[in-house]
Amino acid sequence: MYDNFASLLLGLVVEKASGEPYEDYMEKHVFAPLNMDSSGFLLEGKLKEDLATAYGATGKALDLYTVTPTVMPHGGMLSTADDIGKFMTAFLNGGVAGNSRILSERTVDSMEEYRSSIHPLLPNTTYGFEAPIQLTGAGSSSRIITKAGDLIGFSTYMFLIPEQNTGVFIAYNQRSALRELFYPAFIQTFFPQYAAPAKLDASQPLSAEALEAFTGYYADLRLKSLVSTVAVQEGALTISDALLGIRQLRQVDDNLFIDELTRKFTGFELTPGGQGAYLKEPYLNPYSYEKKGPDGAGYADVTASHPYAAPVMMLQSLGYLPNDAALSFQPEAGIIRAEYVRLMMESSGVKESKTVKLAFPDLQGHPDAGYIQMAVELGMVEGTAGGDFQPDRVISRQEAAVMVWRLLSAQYPDKLFQDVKLADSTDKWAVPAVKMAVALGLYGPDIKADAKGAVDFKSREALSKKENAAILYALFTNPIDQIVAGLMEKSGKTGN
Repeated sequence: MYDNFASLLLGLVVEKASGEPYEDYMEKHVFAPLNMDSSGFLLEGKLKEDLATAYGATGKALDLYTVTPTVMPHGGMLSTADDIGKFMTAFLNGGVAGNSRILSERTVDSMEEYRSSIHPLLPNTTYGFEAPIQLTGAGSSSRIITKAGDLIGFSTYMFLIPEQNTGVFIAYNQRSALRELFYPAFIQTFFPQYAAPAKLDASQPLSAEALEAFTGYYADLRLKSLVSTVAVQEGALTISDALLGIRQLRQVDDNLFIDELTRKFTGFELTPGGQGAYLKEPYLNPYSYEKKGPDGAGYADVTASHPYAAPVMMLQSLGYLPNDAALSFQPEAGIIRAEYVRLMMESSGVKESKTVKLAFPDLQGHPDAGYIQMAVELGMVEGTAGGDFQPDRVISRQEAAVMVWRLLSAQYPDKLFQDVKLADSTDKWAVPAVKMAVALGLYGPDIKADAKGAVDFKSREALSKKENAAILYALFTNPIDQIVAGLMEKSGKTGN
């Protein structure tokens, strides 16, 4: 599995072994021998002057920014298609370009070899390269090696087919699914043999009881906020996530299933005891694995029959709540503002801010101050009219909705939710946020629509611990982009 930290660590190994700074080593031993004159790691001089403008999802130009540390062996190299072409040519030539050798033949061979896989159709990584994007019905070919890269506003994809002496590199200055569209089209057009449907021996489908071994909540090892829910429904295995929603998995080989929606593979690795341990799927993060959490134990006051059992036990399984059935959860108790923010940050994979000067005076010495400060920096919280935050005050339902709205409103504008009907007396400042929360399903089973379709969000009431669990559960599981797409289609038909 690819890992940023591992590549960063390897860069340190290069520094220690060579006695040279990583960027100097690359210049001396790779860039200069290959005449890669437009490549480097420092955003300065000609590299800065020639840098393309990055654009966001709305088409707006993004401000130039730098990262820390600036020299990143795991993904901070600046280059051009022409320079990358020089590297690919040398690699495909056994590590040689003209009279310059940058890699030994043995090293090149080792960089082409996959050494592990969850299934032969789903290889992991080589020394330095990743498996290619899955092709429908074919999986990921072990004859192709690739490397993808992303920074805010920029994406790249390099793939090499050594046995065909072919290499391709694309780069674009707006994050999108371009590489996911380009790669299959290129392979199917020029090298269709790598896109041929996999030939699998007939396998005996597992019973519904046996399929239970795969069920549970799986969190991505690199981005914990990416979660897949695997369950058995009507005798069939299903997988669902916040990207594509629910779909059925059909078994085609030992621990290998095909997604009936997209015809791509999902593979599982089992523990020695035969229980699900990891899965590899092609959508949320195709360059990583997801690890299954332990079954949620519930609490003395939240058993399996409790209406909020699913969200509470999911948060236990994922490690956000103590997983001890002997404890009490106090589901009706209100949740304080600090805890609400901390859980929202943790479940989003966001770490505490290191800023010393805190935004609010009443955060000094508070155990959740780092998370609250980070929420300020992300634009999620703004504090009270009195200039403080009141971290230990119970948060209201509409306050909680506004904090989520501040994070999502740039992506999902208010006009999408203008037709949502509210049945309660939500304060005016919170109406757009509450309408968004209702439309996206960010609430628990206690919130229902009346006969006219209006929803009583109970906006001014305290947000209970059980309802907070339901909000987090919904953010992990509801296919928000699909919901929004449906609203946009509906809005277009009505002319709004």
